[in-house]
Amino acid sequence: MRVVWMEQADEALSRIANFISNTFGKRASNKLMKEVYHVGCLLEDNPYMGAIEPLLSDLPKTYRSIVVNRLNKIVYRIVENQIEIADFWDVRREPQKLAKEIK
Repeated sequence: MRVVWMEQADEALSRIANFISNTFGKRASNKLMKEVYHVGCLLEDNPYMGAIEPLLSDLPKTYRSIVVNRLNKIVYRIVENQIEIADFWDVRREPQKLAKEIK
């Protein structure tokens, strides 16, 4: 399956990567990007490996999430032959905001 990053998810990843780069250095930012790439590769081969996201269970579409590292997760859904990354989520944020951002 093909992984497609939606605009919102791409912007969130860029924001977090830039913050990490400015705060902790380019090496830390590169590490995050490698982790994200690795999870993306895993999803291509195993799209159902992520758990159904309980915070989004009341939406008509099924969203799944997979942890990238202890602070971030990828929220996605499977649409035909592709995986749409809906958001790159910092798990320290208020959980209720996830549902508002995905709608």
